[in-house]
Amino acid sequence: MEVKIIPCLEDNYAYLLIDNTNNTACIIDPSEASPIINYLEKNKIKLSFILNTHHHYDHVGGNKKLKEIYGAKVIGYIDDKKRIPEIDFAVKNNQIWKEKNFEAKVIHIPGHTSGHICFYFFNEKKIFTGDTLFSLGCGRIFEGTYTQMFESLNFFKSLPYDTNIYCGHEYTLKNSEFCLKYDPNNQNLKKKIEKIKEKLNRNLPTLPTTIKDEIECNIFLRSENLENFSKLRDLKDNF
Repeated sequence: MEVKIIPCLEDNYAYLLIDNTNNTACIIDPSEASPIINYLEKNKIKLSFILNTHHHYDHVGGNKKLKEIYGAKVIGYIDDKKRIPEIDFAVKNNQIWKEKNFEAKVIHIPGHTSGHICFYFFNEKKIFTGDTLFSLGCGRIFEGTYTQMFESLNFFKSLPYDTNIYCGHEYTLKNSEFCLKYDPNNQNLKKKIEKIKEKLNRNLPTLPTTIKDEIECNIFLRSENLENFSKLRDLKDNF
């Protein structure tokens, strides 16, 4: 399975997962349709599925147009079926979603929103985390609680270290500044920042990151308890 990173809006990423054996694909979190259509048409790929991690417009804005053009089926969380536009299949926590050669485990990770999920393609060791886990950061808490977000982030620490993380935005450099301020002696973080700047200087995405990198460098995953995490999340909101 090939993953094509498609920049959308100002700093969003949509992820096109391509099955090269039959030239079909699914798209994760299409905030807008045009960049995705351009890539599909240029490469003669058939879009079969649209996977949404949560209902925010900058993750579902392209659903309607992509469905109209390609007849793609929309997959989202069952508790968000009234908030995700054009939804066809409502999935549940811990459900295995499998269609054609695509297979992922759906995991409910509330905090940013109440119905936020991630798609874990366990055979390929790739996880699509939306706005819950970022490289060197985590999402703002809008509908959930600090406890929910802390527990959602702790889930990621249970995954294999070489799992690739694909998140919803290009926030990595700004996130690194916050991590460095409150974790100034972290040598792994300093090395990662060098690599981040290298990529950005070459106009490349800083993603994917890995579970190993985030455990070593992401201050939110390094938080040992809820109190510490909550204080850091508040500080980040005003950073």
